[in-house]
Amino acid sequence: MAKQNFEACLAFTLAAEGGLSKDRRDPGNWTDGKVGLGEFKGTKHGISAAAFPTLDIANLTVKDVAPIYRTRYWDAVRGDELPPGFDLATWDYGVNSGPARAIREAQAVIGAPVDGKAGPVTLRKASSAGVKEIQALCARRLSFMRGLKIWSINKNGWTARVAKVEAKGVAMYLAATGSAASATKALAEESQKAAHSAEKNGNQAALVGTGGTVSVSTGISSWTGFCLGMLVVLAAMSVILAVYRKNRRRAEAYRAEVTALSDAGA
Repeated sequence: MAKQNFEACLAFTLAAEGGLSKDRRDPGNWTDGKVGLGEFKGTKHGISAAAFPTLDIANLTVKDVAPIYRTRYWDAVRGDELPPGFDLATWDYGVNSGPARAIREAQAVIGAPVDGKAGPVTLRKASSAGVKEIQALCARRLSFMRGLKIWSINKNGWTARVAKVEAKGVAMYLAATGSAASATKALAEESQKAAHSAEKNGNQAALVGTGGTVSVSTGISSWTGFCLGMLVVLAAMSVILAVYRKNRRRAEAYRAEVTALSDAGA
């Protein structure tokens, strides 16, 4: 397992969370967890007013938040007992959406009973989690995020973050289980696969847009039918473009990990 990984995972998550956020549209920035309710304090280093309403959010330091992350999130998902990379994917998910949800999704991926508790059976099944499980957990996380009301506000940042979690998690797993050369090669292959998928998604979107417009304009006479047909086309394009955006971000994230490994070996 990866008892030494807390510091690395914390550094990654703090970089992703950033500094002080004061977006009034974000319910996490309000002490009652709903926009306009309670006191507006914001979020800093990922510590939100909704989760910690009594804290002085604006003046939190990294030293202040590290123990919170350790006890409330890392220990909650049993980070010290998870494999390298899978620990990052589970923990960072827990930071965003709560440890119980992250554990449930991890359990679904590894085939453990889904109860939101990281018990002996879950840890035993998680012990063999590798690249596929990290990728599957990140895919489930992004799927959950798409269903949230504030997805339209955060979709670009969230898509990029989950892609980076996946790539970093896979890099951590490969670094712990193989050589630097084999890790670099595997990461480059993942980047190429994601880029190829993104290209296919882009072509699909173009075909749907062109074909849908032609069929709607030539095959439907009523205005109502035309509008309904266009809505179907737009819905299909929205789904395809979301997948395109995800794969493009994944390709970029894996490519960044290849560069990081190459720089480290230079």
